[in-house]
Amino acid sequence: MTSAILPPPDTGTGNHPDDRPGNRTADRPRTARQRNLLGAHLVDSLGSGLLLAFTVVWFARTTTLGLPAIGAAITLARLLALPTAILIGPLIDRHGPRRIAAAANLLSALAHTAFLTAHQTWQIVAVVALAQIGTAAYWTASTGLVVLASHPEDRPRWFALIGALRNGGLALGGAAGALLLALGGTTGLRATVLGNAASFALAAVLLATWRPLNTPATGRTGRTGPHGGYRRVLRDGRYLLLVAVNLSFVFASLVLSLLLALYLTEGLHQQAWLAGSLLVLNSAQIVLTQSAVTRRLEHLRPTRVIAAGSLLNVLAFALFALLAAAPGWAAVAGAHLAMLVYNLAETVASPYSEELSVRLADPAQRGRYLAVYQLSWTVGQAVAPWLLTLLLARGPVWPWVLLGALSLAAVPALLLLERLGAPGAGDGVRAVGDGAGQP
Repeated sequence: MTSAILPPPDTGTGNHPDDRPGNRTADRPRTARQRNLLGAHLVDSLGSGLLLAFTVVWFARTTTLGLPAIGAAITLARLLALPTAILIGPLIDRHGPRRIAAAANLLSALAHTAFLTAHQTWQIVAVVALAQIGTAAYWTASTGLVVLASHPEDRPRWFALIGALRNGGLALGGAAGALLLALGGTTGLRATVLGNAASFALAAVLLATWRPLNTPATGRTGRTGPHGGYRRVLRDGRYLLLVAVNLSFVFASLVLSLLLALYLTEGLHQQAWLAGSLLVLNSAQIVLTQSAVTRRLEHLRPTRVIAAGSLLNVLAFALFALLAAAPGWAAVAGAHLAMLVYNLAETVASPYSEELSVRLADPAQRGRYLAVYQLSWTVGQAVAPWLLTLLLARGPVWPWVLLGALSLAAVPALLLLERLGAPGAGDGVRAVGDGAGQP
């Protein structure tokens, strides 16, 4: 298990007054000259929200296939796209994250346009696989975009800002998609598909014309040296530990899309509106509080902040589990209390998890490192639907027991990560556990 000292932080190359390290504002990250990046994230999330909940509905309305065939086609397409992150990592190291993210958005635009022509099973597999490849490639590159946009001390604020933007965009897009479906039926669905494709195309243009603050730290030839490539990443036990820790947050994040509504309606026999109100609370709380929470925590060690987020998740999952024994009126109030704690866990941990995924990576091979980090999302998203529904079938409490155990196990792992990452005094670089500093 490696205990190598972290590489020196990236240095900015911009000359704009807002770009100088000594000119950091107290309330927000420096966004001058980075509006194209922020616009790309907002437009992308708005478009994604339009179709996010209606992909199966689209194919059910526009084809003669049954739901089992559509579900199987989408599952097969996602399985075919599983290797994307590993294949994209070297391309990010060679060409930089901006070009790869722009190309990925363009591929997603083409794939979603092709949704209009998919009527048979193999066509659904093809277009959904292309869309999933574009999505996976984008998310593998997206963390690197923050590295290009910011100085190291600003990264947590940037991750917080982008997280809030994307949450708000997805919520607004989802509401618009639901309205179009309600008012226009299949015609409204067609508008959501075209709107999603157009948003990806616009995001690609914004990224292609964006001029980052920093230049990529990668070698332009893509050479990795005799001990480079994925072999080096897989020998970095410290980074693999971070990937394992992130798996607990991946499972936690899937509560909203996989477990919450099913647990409330089928496990507790509550009305569907309760799940809807909790989703609205999630979006609102994150959009309104994410940046403020991140600012208040930035003087603390990232590993300790993430560990606190894990403990908050443990508390939230315990509260959700206790709802099974609560009377109806108490279940409604308890569900909102549990969601408030769950949302707080996300706002506390998320920016600092992303920051560590960047800070622990070798800048010359950051694409490969982030590809391995993305695998925690790929594996979690593949395993969680089966595992959580299996546990829910055995009893309403069991999924929360698993989620709580995973989050609890992440705490000692994070403390171990903190110890493994500490360099000696006078090295001139920060340890894993060091805070990002005050403005």
